[in-house]
Amino acid sequence: MNTAAEGHRPQLLDGLRRFVRSVRDMPGVKSIAVLGSIVTTKPNPKDIDVLVVIADEADLTPLATASRRLQGHAQSFNRGADVFLADERGAYIGRTCHWRDCRPGVRRSCDALHCGRRPYLHDDLDAIRLNSSLVVSPPVTLWPHVERRGQLPPDVEEIVAAFEHAV
Repeated sequence: MNTAAEGHRPQLLDGLRRFVRSVRDMPGVKSIAVLGSIVTTKPNPKDIDVLVVIADEADLTPLATASRRLQGHAQSFNRGADVFLADERGAYIGRTCHWRDCRPGVRRSCDALHCGRRPYLHDDLDAIRLNSSLVVSPPVTLWPHVERRGQLPPDVEEIVAAFEHAV
């Protein structure tokens, strides 16, 4: 298990590893990157943030399912997870919807701007926006090719190296 000094980093990174393996071959997934406090030396990040670039025609249903799995994993030890989405042109378009049933009018509490227009796209752009430079150049891309854009903590570097050497 992990020590108090490690916090929940190992568990968050384990969830990341499983998430990437489960979504990298989904149709329409173009790239997967990691950003946020997990790519810093912060000892106990509150969440893990993943950026997935998708094709315009991608079906978000399986990606949202994997995202809910990652969120559930993180919530099991009182942490969070966000899967941010961008299009191939580098524009941030929102996050994956966290509801299992995503369609117009199902949830009054849904704060997506266009709830259900594109199933499983939570476009709450008035609440969260990623900086365009972060979308185009995240700290580290894990798939389809590993690309580091700065120094990474050793635990993140270990995961990055594993993806770099995967067949």
